[in-house]
Amino acid sequence: MITRPASTPALQPSLLLVGFGAFGRLCARLLAPHLRLAVCDPDPQAGALARQMGLALAAPEAAGDFDFVLLAVPVPALEPSLRRIAPHLRAGQMVLDVCSVKEGPAALMLRLLPESVQLLATHPMFGPQSCTGAPAGGRVVLCPLRGEWRRVAGFLRRLGLRPILSTPQDHDRHAAMTQGLTHLLARAMAGFDPHPAIRTRSFDLLMQALAMVGQDAPEVYEAVTRGNAHVAPLRERLMRNLAQG
Repeated sequence: MITRPASTPALQPSLLLVGFGAFGRLCARLLAPHLRLAVCDPDPQAGALARQMGLALAAPEAAGDFDFVLLAVPVPALEPSLRRIAPHLRAGQMVLDVCSVKEGPAALMLRLLPESVQLLATHPMFGPQSCTGAPAGGRVVLCPLRGEWRRVAGFLRRLGLRPILSTPQDHDRHAAMTQGLTHLLARAMAGFDPHPAIRTRSFDLLMQALAMVGQDAPEVYEAVTRGNAHVAPLRERLMRNLAQG
């Protein structure tokens, strides 16, 4: 065992952030003060934004150089991203995703990544629209797939976040209502603008809640409403309830 001199500070863990869209930038803002973070994104504009934030850039071939690899890409981009990094990973690393659905992404990670790599499927239950300041109290779902996960849970608690342990299947069943139906309602209510001058406080609060997801990227809407198999029965139930009302 190597002992560090008392005057030598331990290096921060390193993380490769794959994907630098709106959610990737949110991840960078929250994590960069605590980790040695680099960004991997082929889009030149994303790379320019990362450099403006003082972040290093890295290619997929460098994935093995980091303690953690966090995939912040849309669900359709997950499989090609996993295939690009898979040959370069090393034993003991942890790979995480932040996709809005968990069953499909979890299955892809287990199938495509080496067995020697630790896997943790995650879903922060907040996003760029709802997390404009400190994320204190925000929920983060953790779905352990392979290896140790408690270290990540402890780190999240130190950030003031609330880890919730789940399976991918249970996550998607719960998220079908809390996220899938919310997005469906936001899409349906979007056609009722402008809001009337005569309205209740409850209406204002409802519109504020729906506005938090109304500006999400189209691929997020597709993932949480069509990529989650548990949403379709709830949609049908909602339609029946409205018809009976």
